[in-house]
Amino acid sequence: MAIDFGKVAVLFGGNSAEREVSLNSGKAVLNALVEQGVNAHAIDPKFDDISQIKAQGFDRAFIVLHGRGGEDGVIQGFLSALDIPFTGSDVSSSAIGMDKAKTKQIWQSGLLPTAPYQIIVKDDFEASSAAEILKNLSGTVMVKPVHEGSSIGMAKAESPEQLIDALNEAFKYDDKVLLESWITGDEFTVSMLGGKALPAISMKTSNTFYDYQAKYQSTETQYLCPCGLNDKELVELNDLAEKAFKAIGCSGWGRVDFMRDNDKNWFLLEVNTVPGMTQTSLVPKAAKQAGISFEQLVVTILEQTL
Repeated sequence: MAIDFGKVAVLFGGNSAEREVSLNSGKAVLNALVEQGVNAHAIDPKFDDISQIKAQGFDRAFIVLHGRGGEDGVIQGFLSALDIPFTGSDVSSSAIGMDKAKTKQIWQSGLLPTAPYQIIVKDDFEASSAAEILKNLSGTVMVKPVHEGSSIGMAKAESPEQLIDALNEAFKYDDKVLLESWITGDEFTVSMLGGKALPAISMKTSNTFYDYQAKYQSTETQYLCPCGLNDKELVELNDLAEKAFKAIGCSGWGRVDFMRDNDKNWFLLEVNTVPGMTQTSLVPKAAKQAGISFEQLVVTILEQTL
């Protein structure tokens, strides 16, 4: 196995707002690869000179950089220029997947279900328009920085005052913010491996929504896998996940997130081209349900670079 892969750079950490999550994911991936006999080495772009990757004899890269600089096509383009194979999606699909607005526009053009939305640009926003914006989006919205992950900068707003405060907070992370009509219902996620769906997971939290605290800090968040859907509903969900994944041009591995409202209508939220990879993250949970250990999972992902 080590001979097949050669020298592997595990890229994690970086400079994005998701650095801490990436550090945890990267360490887990690195340890699992080393335990499998792979000649894997940690590379943190915040401190290491990644321009030397080729000169240092690395044959391929396992990308575990979350957020900007790692999940948005930048590192993918850099590695492509060096002719170094890497895990996950290519340059264009990574860039699109990191952009929640462009992702929704592509899904919408393909007649895939997404919630009504509006894109707010920081320099164009006027506080006096907040009430009208809410009215056009059913009165309650989810506020999301367009280029952030891990629920960073996200908030629920149901009054003009809350919307203005939420936008000002979101603008700290991004000059473009996505507003979506609030969906009351259950949140699901479908992990993708080799372009195929792994067992779906349903997330339950007592928080207002599945936010950063619920994802990474709470001990009360529930992850249901099996997710409680019947066979027909699972087929529908998996089919939608695969279509959504392909529509963005994603490949290798990733994750597609959904909401299902109280009338059992599905709504696509976003696609993650470099999801969390700690031992307790969603992709490893789904893989475990499919009988795939964490060590097998990371090797399978890396095999896609051969």
